[in-house]
Amino acid sequence: MDFSYSPKEEAFRQGVKDWLEENMKELPAWWFDRSLLRPDTGSEEYRQFSLWWHRKLYNAGFVGIGWPKEYGGRGATLLEQVVFNEEMATHRVPGPTNAHGLGWCGPAIMVHGAEWQKKRFLPKILSAEEIWCTCYSEPEAGSDMANVQTRAVEDGDDFVVNGQKVWTSGGHYAHWAVILVRTDPDAPKHRGLSYLIMDMHSPGITVRPLRQITGHAEYNEVFLDNVRIPKNQVVGQINRGWYIAAGALEFERSNIGASERAFNTVKDMIRMAQQTVRLGKPLSEDPLMRQKLAQLYIESMIMRFNGLRNLTSQLRGERPGPQMSIGKLYMSEHDMRAQHVALEIQGPYSQLMRGSKYAIDDGRWQQSFLSAPGMLIAEGTSEINRNVIAQRVLGLPR
Repeated sequence: MDFSYSPKEEAFRQGVKDWLEENMKELPAWWFDRSLLRPDTGSEEYRQFSLWWHRKLYNAGFVGIGWPKEYGGRGATLLEQVVFNEEMATHRVPGPTNAHGLGWCGPAIMVHGAEWQKKRFLPKILSAEEIWCTCYSEPEAGSDMANVQTRAVEDGDDFVVNGQKVWTSGGHYAHWAVILVRTDPDAPKHRGLSYLIMDMHSPGITVRPLRQITGHAEYNEVFLDNVRIPKNQVVGQINRGWYIAAGALEFERSNIGASERAFNTVKDMIRMAQQTVRLGKPLSEDPLMRQKLAQLYIESMIMRFNGLRNLTSQLRGERPGPQMSIGKLYMSEHDMRAQHVALEIQGPYSQLMRGSKYAIDDGRWQQSFLSAPGMLIAEGTSEINRNVIAQRVLGLPR
């Protein structure tokens, strides 16, 4: 494997560095100083901050780096996207917002959508003029996504949709959604689903927030009562939605750059252990804690090399496939282990939440500890991803 970058890619890296070093000065002090109180990530203030920073990145040409120019992207290479992700992690600045649109709604439309859909939706996904969400999961169809029961019945030029979705991230402020619906109730469950584009402001849509253990309400229930969706907003072919949704999840699971963020987390934990004094000496000198931190560092290296293997496949022209489940499974379970160690480092202070003047890093670790179990479910549960790896990567029987 060749770990070097071409002169063109290194020149691009320098351009990213120069832009970041100039523009990160405009970021609020609370972004870098964890002792300062920062806005709740679920608040309108934080959302407006995210949009402001996203549009700076977009105007500089750093959103949709690998997307075609005709749809508003930069038309650059995958390696330039990797370089950008590396520098963002190194400089510890926020990334773009509109994660659902950029991560899998946009790629699904780009691969399977009609030309008018690409021209209409992709540029505004990149600019974050229109925020997207995904309506996949249901109360009886979370991990078993093929069990979707939300019905779409043809009526003239429209589908009339009735049902319920759950765990819809950002649904309370999204402009558009991709929704998985059952269009053929008599077909085998994987083959009767369609993938539609839905205006979130359509009559008949009710969005109700779900309050999480963190106190935030980033997820929602979405109720659909005779919602009309034009037939021309089908992405790809009718009754082929399962394959589009599954492919979009593989884009999500590819998550280039996750290992760099994991390294930053481990480095922050090492710093915290060095600053924590227990029994008269820094906790970083305790042999058991050193062993735990070293293990997490090794796991971050494993994530990096697995990511490079996936990157190599994509550079060869292969689309993200079921092997992406390996990285997603490992990343989410590594994060859960890391959060446990982080609170172990804090000892009694681990009980203090955000807002307490004695909370370490303004309660950052408590928030991430409470959020971590959700990542064992997001993008497919650990159990589902293990099945994908077993059956579709290793070729084991069902």
